Amino acid sequence: MFFVVILRPRRAATIHWLAWSNLLGSALCALALALSYPAARAAEPGLVISQPWLRLIMPSRPAAGYFVLSNNTDRTRTLIGAASPACGALMLHRSVNDNGQERMEMVMSATVPAHGEVKFAPGGYHLMCVSPTAALARGRSVSITLRFKDGGSLAASFPVRGATGE
Repeated sequence: MFFVVILRPRRAATIHWLAWSNLLGSALCALALALSYPAARAAEPGLVISQPWLRLIMPSRPAAGYFVLSNNTDRTRTLIGAASPACGALMLHRSVNDNGQERMEMVMSATVPAHGEVKFAPGGYHLMCVSPTAALARGRSVSITLRFKDGGSLAASFPVRGATGE
């Protein structure tokens, strides 16, 4: 940080210092507002994540994420993605039974009806954590942020469990 002090009568230097301090104060306020925006936006009124957890079978294999997403608002919300620093990539998936054959498919979105819920559970919708990092370890918790079509987001802590969910 640099301050310019002009050697003039004392009153002029004081005025110059006040101008710089006002500018600095304004810049700090703007920075504080900018940094607080994501935190305020992260809380989506009316959306609730419950029963979150990640199933880790082996550290080198993809992990699956499960939770219930409740929408207590009057409008339908569309989940379009998720992110976590503990995953190289985090995708929305769904398990389907196609003529007795179980398979997984990537989905682009999941609709959460007004005053309804969508369950991400074994055998249905789930998050697929590809290339998990060392942070994804049984007994720990990792942060996951869900992203919505309208630009909103919602973060939650997901405990990491073993293959049986314990």
